[in-house]
Amino acid sequence: MFYKIIDNLKIYTLEEEGTESAHPAKFSPEDKFSKQRIEIKRRFKIRPFEK
Repeated sequence: MFYKIIDNLKIYTLEEEGTESAHPAKFSPEDKFSKQRIEIKRRFKIRPFEK
């Protein structure tokens, strides 16, 4: 789903042209704590994709 702003209102649409994604990114490329998170998962033997 995408949205575009018309007259200061967010209009949701299925068109891709001239729109932005309505869903936020799942992660930040500038993750400051990824090394610590990985180390904790290794230490406590948690699989990488478990919560």
